[in-house]
Amino acid sequence: MTDAAPPQYTGPQRVFSGMQPTNGLHLGNYLGALQKWVKLQDTMPECIYCVVDLHAITVDPDPTTLVSRCREVAAAYIAAGVDPKRSIIFVQSAVREHTELTWVFNCVARMGWVERMTQFKDKAGKHEERVSVGLFDYPVLMAADILVYKATHVPVGDDQKQHLELSRDIAMKFNNDFNAPGFFPLPEPLIQGPGARIMSLRDGTKKMSKSDPSDMSRINMTDDADAILNKIKKATTDPHSLPESKEGLAGRPEVENLVGIFAAVTERSVDDVLAEYGGKGFGVFKPALAEVLSAKLSPIAAEMRRLNADPGALDAILKDGAEKARAIAAPIMAEVRDIVGFWRA
Repeated sequence: MTDAAPPQYTGPQRVFSGMQPTNGLHLGNYLGALQKWVKLQDTMPECIYCVVDLHAITVDPDPTTLVSRCREVAAAYIAAGVDPKRSIIFVQSAVREHTELTWVFNCVARMGWVERMTQFKDKAGKHEERVSVGLFDYPVLMAADILVYKATHVPVGDDQKQHLELSRDIAMKFNNDFNAPGFFPLPEPLIQGPGARIMSLRDGTKKMSKSDPSDMSRINMTDDADAILNKIKKATTDPHSLPESKEGLAGRPEVENLVGIFAAVTERSVDDVLAEYGGKGFGVFKPALAEVLSAKLSPIAAEMRRLNADPGALDAILKDGAEKARAIAAPIMAEVRDIVGFWRA
């Protein structure tokens, strides 16, 4: 006889994801995340999208701008098509159960697990001993962000997949250690689809980033048509024409990135894009790419400006979202307190 498998999580399916309020959002955020968040509203019963300001203070905190940056990111969510009537949109620090569950998970996670997180090593570089404990503990807070809502699915980029695997390990260990089989789900990553990894316009081997010192390396969600055209025209390429098949992109990371952007923005396959532009030069392709980018982003940028002009309305949306989020998180955290054996006030 074999031991029976432990009970699996049987609760509702729920999506959770979030972005940091740092330095404005760019095309990579839109194609890699926001565009997918919007579509998930049609396929998942409940979607929770957070502005993760607790994560934002792990590196170079700026308390004078944090609130306004949270509003700007929330405006980007809504302008891109995340509907506050269909999804929950809120600021992380407004729901304190995130931090409470993080402490419990700090006592569940093992040092060796967190030390293996490659993103911490990348961000800390040679100054590992000088960075904040918060930066090191970032993945445990991320696990709490997800599991305080018992989220079952998390749209993430490849660079966050390791963190999600840690979330699964923590959930499994909590369930086992506290004899609570099936209490927390083991969240699944949602990475599929085009646009999952948008690279720098200056270096096709590096991810498009808000922290890159060169503004020419990225398309900001607020860039106008002229800025987009200028950045695309100056994007790094090579002297050869576009290949006629996907295989011809091998060893040409900058070209592969631009073709991938075109495919993601127009929701076409890379093969389809190359069938149209293969054999043509960048003098033809780049203006066409700039045109489709402007058509996609201009309405979003206009809506972001409208939303940002009325901070009171944004604040009302975020307050309502926080109340809805806490209505889910508070009962789950209350159960955690009982499971762990905390004192009942």
